[in-house]
Amino acid sequence: MKSRTLLALLLALLTTVGCNGQNNNQPKTQKSNTMSKSIVIFFSHAGDNYSVGNIEVGNTKIVADYISEITGADQYEIVTHKYDGMAYMPLIDLAKKEAADGELPPYEGSALDLTAYDTVFIGGPVWWGTYPQVMFTLFKDINLDGKTVIPFTTHEGSGLASCVSDVKKAFPKAKVTKGFDIYGHEVRSGRAKVEKWLSTL
Repeated sequence: MKSRTLLALLLALLTTVGCNGQNNNQPKTQKSNTMSKSIVIFFSHAGDNYSVGNIEVGNTKIVADYISEITGADQYEIVTHKYDGMAYMPLIDLAKKEAADGELPPYEGSALDLTAYDTVFIGGPVWWGTYPQVMFTLFKDINLDGKTVIPFTTHEGSGLASCVSDVKKAFPKAKVTKGFDIYGHEVRSGRAKVEKWLSTL
C-alpha cells in the first residue's frame, strides 16, 4: 500500500514538473476554458507612454486581458526587448525610422501553431499610422488562412489608423473584421467598453 502511495506521489510530481517546464513562448491557456478556439495575439509597450506616463503594464495588454477574461480566449504576447527602458520621444523616433525603412525587428522565441484556433484577435498600439513593426515580423511567420481575424488598437487619437487594411494585406485569405479601438488613457477603466464591443461580435 505504501509503495502504491509513493508511486502516485512520484507520478504527480513528474506531471507538475513537466507542466512547469513548458516553453514560455507557448500560448497562455485560460484555466476556465482550455478548449477555447480563440486566441489574442498582441504587442504591448510598458514603460514611458504618451498621456499615461510610465506604466508597468502596457495599455494593449490590459485590453488583451479583458478579452481573455470575457471570452476565454488564449493569449500570445509578441515580445521584444528592443524598446526596453526607452523614453517616449526616442521611442517614437525609432518607430518612425523602422516604419520608413520597412524594418522587421526580431521577436522572442518562435512563431506559434494556430491550427486549433478559429478566431484570432490581433492588437497593438498605433505607432506612425499602423502597428509596431515587430508585429509584422510575426505576421510573416504565421498562417491565418480561413480564420476570422479581429484587429484592435490602443491609441491617443489615431483610432484604427491603417491597422485593419494592413492586416488584410498580410492575411488576404482570412476574414478580417472591422476592428475596435480605444484610447490608451481609457483602458484602465474601460472594461465595460471592451465588453460592449465583444457583445456585438
